Amino acid sequence: MTDEQAGAQALQEEPGNPVASGTEQGEPQVVCFGETMGMFTPTSTTSLDIAEGFHLGVGGAESNVAAHLAELGHHVAWAGNVGQDPIGTKIISTLDCGGVDTRWVNRTEASPTGLYLKEPDTGTGAHVFYYRAGSAASELGVADAAGWPLKSAHLIHTSGITPSLSPSCSALVEHVLDHAAEWGTSVSFDVNYRSKLWPVSVAGPRLRELAGKATVVLVGLDEAATIWGCVTSGDVRALLPDVPYLVVKDGAVDATEYALLPDGTRRTTVVPAHKVEVVEPVGAGDAFAAGYLSALMNGESSEVRLTHGHSLAAWALGSREDFRPGHGLFSATPAAGTGSGAGSPAAVGNAPDTPDSHSDLTDLRRLTV
Repeated sequence: MTDEQAGAQALQEEPGNPVASGTEQGEPQVVCFGETMGMFTPTSTTSLDIAEGFHLGVGGAESNVAAHLAELGHHVAWAGNVGQDPIGTKIISTLDCGGVDTRWVNRTEASPTGLYLKEPDTGTGAHVFYYRAGSAASELGVADAAGWPLKSAHLIHTSGITPSLSPSCSALVEHVLDHAAEWGTSVSFDVNYRSKLWPVSVAGPRLRELAGKATVVLVGLDEAATIWGCVTSGDVRALLPDVPYLVVKDGAVDATEYALLPDGTRRTTVVPAHKVEVVEPVGAGDAFAAGYLSALMNGESSEVRLTHGHSLAAWALGSREDFRPGHGLFSATPAAGTGSGAGSPAAVGNAPDTPDSHSDLTDLRRLTV
């Protein structure tokens, strides 16, 4: 065991730390919540209107993150609503087989499980068509949170898709963000703006309000440009100055982490993206989130956190599936500051920011207190 690993373990075992005292045996370390749907895709690369065969899979931003985290060895649960229908059964069985804890999935006869069709890239990019209005997940509300193991979790993860589903879902997300600190846990919020679910005029202010309450925020620079008018990652930080961990992803270019440490120190770290052949981009953002969050919970440095995010995203980009299993990302964990084959990570210090070229255990403390 390295000194770095020993330090992380000592911090996790510190009396009163939620990693040790809050996560009881049998309770998940991470709880992800949101909507998961049945996903129909053509069995061949063709447009939906002429496709003759379809594959039924499952897809949902939060459950994708949960599935990746389960593969990385975390005890993670997905909580949500599905219908009392074959699609709901498919979702539960698929997540169960992937090692995700589904004990907190509610089944309802009142509403169906949501569906969506995904058209592969036939020259104009991939397209999705949602059939989720009035779905079982849209009925989620504040009352559901009382039955979930949120108070014993180390981390709660959701996305900006959930508040777009209904007023009750929006209230649920805000409730979790408002009460996480008193529960002794932290919340990760992936902005995940979906233009087909709500207009910019509504989504922009609401997503900024919710993101400002989270411990970890992940957002693409392109979506930040759409909903907030941001041009640079620094513009995003200016809008969300007090988020402890803000990660801005600039597509195939790089990802920037803005960290605000407990002592008030501000740190900026930039890591280039991997250069890979893209089969389909859907699901890559969820994979990045899982890689980053796993490394954060393991007490890794900023550079390694971003590197792991890129690595898992690169793996996901090589598949048409929303969730691509079997990546083996952590079979060989790169040392902090050594790079990952995509160019050396760059730690950037802009006063009062300071560079991060080592594991900083105050990061894990900031996440869990």
